[in-house]
Amino acid sequence: MGLLENINSPADLKKLPRAELPALAREIRQQIVDVVSHTGGHLASNLGVVELTIAIHYVFDLPDDKLIWDVGHQSYTHKLLTGRQDRFSTLRQFQGLSGFPKITESPYDAFSTGHSSTSISAGLGMSCAKRLKKQDAKVIAVIGDGSMTAGLAYEALNQAGDIHKDLIVILNDNEMSISPNVGALSSLLSRTFSARSIQDLRKDFGELLRSLPKIGTDAYQFAKRAEESFKAFVTPGMLFEAFNFEYFGPIKGHRIDHLIDILENIKNLDEPVLLHVSTKKGQGYAPAEQNPVYFHGVGCFDAKTGDRVSCSTVPSYTEVFGKTMLRLARDNEKIVAVTAAMPEGTGLVEFSRQFPDRFYDVGIAEAHGVTFAAGMAVEGLKPVVAIYSTFLQRAYDQVLHDVCLENLPVVFAMDRGGIVGEDGPTHHGLFDLTYLRALPNMVIMAPKDENELQRMLLTAVNYSGPVAVRYPRGKGTGAQPEKVDKPVAIGKGEILAEGEDVLILAVGYSVIEAMEARRMLAEQDNRSATVVNARFAKPVDSELISRLIQKIPRVVTIEENVVHGGFGSAVLEAMAECGVFGFRITRLGIQETFVTHGAKEELRAHYGVDANAVAAAARKLCREKPEK
Repeated sequence: MGLLENINSPADLKKLPRAELPALAREIRQQIVDVVSHTGGHLASNLGVVELTIAIHYVFDLPDDKLIWDVGHQSYTHKLLTGRQDRFSTLRQFQGLSGFPKITESPYDAFSTGHSSTSISAGLGMSCAKRLKKQDAKVIAVIGDGSMTAGLAYEALNQAGDIHKDLIVILNDNEMSISPNVGALSSLLSRTFSARSIQDLRKDFGELLRSLPKIGTDAYQFAKRAEESFKAFVTPGMLFEAFNFEYFGPIKGHRIDHLIDILENIKNLDEPVLLHVSTKKGQGYAPAEQNPVYFHGVGCFDAKTGDRVSCSTVPSYTEVFGKTMLRLARDNEKIVAVTAAMPEGTGLVEFSRQFPDRFYDVGIAEAHGVTFAAGMAVEGLKPVVAIYSTFLQRAYDQVLHDVCLENLPVVFAMDRGGIVGEDGPTHHGLFDLTYLRALPNMVIMAPKDENELQRMLLTAVNYSGPVAVRYPRGKGTGAQPEKVDKPVAIGKGEILAEGEDVLILAVGYSVIEAMEARRMLAEQDNRSATVVNARFAKPVDSELISRLIQKIPRVVTIEENVVHGGFGSAVLEAMAECGVFGFRITRLGIQETFVTHGAKEELRAHYGVDANAVAAAARKLCREKPEK
């Protein structure tokens, strides 16, 4: 019997002698690799924090003490140690465990996370609240060095140092976010001082260590022996001490005994503390160590070899975007690409190689990235901001104020629009049609297939104002590749099929579901449907839609977006402005809820945005008499 299967809570973990903890870490790694090889998930980041997670649970008293995982894609060990072993095989599956911390899933999950750089802010809020309630408990925020590129983290550090509240921040430094880190901060964390500078600081720093309760001279000697050397040990601390944090580290993040020792000591300090821990992404699993970028967020794979289990020959929308960008950039030297720490995820790796002077990775700093692009647009360039739909939410004010206000020609290539699957509510791109449609000057497009994506990108880079092109996660439709040299007319949809009984208006991926629903209605109900690929959520093709509605007054709209303020709402508003009334309409989209995690097909069926839902809505409308 292994060690892990007897641990159902941190209390069980604390019963183990320290000598057995490395063996436990090996069991946990094997369990994570085995499960993720079947479910997919964030592998490399989780393997990198196994020892750190064990040490935190060994030292602190959760859930009375609060632990916040920044982003949360490193919480699998935490889940295994907090009573979720029996459900771990359901990770990221529909109605199974979330791949991220989730307040409603466990009392040990102090804060729901999924986007980066929120942990210090949330932790400081909890710490202040506990002070007010006179509760004697610790708050620990674990944040990666990649997340430290976002301004939100520094806003929180600034306040924490100012009000001097008890808070422990653990900087998990693996020199990567999803991709290798960029920027001056990343350089600072590994920068060394000259010998003279080291000598000037060594005395003061050593005295600080010696004065700490329970640490004393032994800890000082340990710090000097750290493999990162005293230079690296001292340098990063200057930044955090400027925020009035007591800084310790960097220490090796895979040596459980040393982690426990230092955590035991710093938990007694009643002031802001930052512990700098050096870890390796993918630790303990050779394929992930060798390729941590690929194994950051991975699909199913062979656990023995690390090889992908299956690979579709149909290119993904992301791949189509990347190849189209290369072609467009060769023809237009004003095109530049901007990404927020995700060149691989957005398909821009080859662009960065072929056009290094025209590629900008701003780090996990979406708001800065948008305004940075606006600055380039003012100077006559054509910036394309490649970003996931859910992450563009983090830069809403910048899109509004810095791009749309002056009608600047910035292109937003929004990957992962709509339902994205197993990553769940923090990653679904289900709000963009609504939050962008309200902005003056913004044009919003969504392609029905890969060829139309290419045409829309061509349209976008030749347009004189802000444009968002929204496309889904995963493989394309398998459409036969066509030569793309003709842009899409702004605001014009297309009729894909004609019928007399019902009008189906679809945008983006939902066009596939609309066409399948048309087939079902014809075969099962002897009903014929007109299907329109709207192409645009803004501006909608009012002329085409009004003409069709007056002939076919039974309408179904379908979109992978929240129904409030989305494409269906745009149709209603447009018809009201055109004075077209007397028709029945059913708007299909995501109702007043946050969509959970699971396979995309399961989620579409569950939330009523698939072909079956379209066909059912059409049947119901056909049974009703239209209004006079």
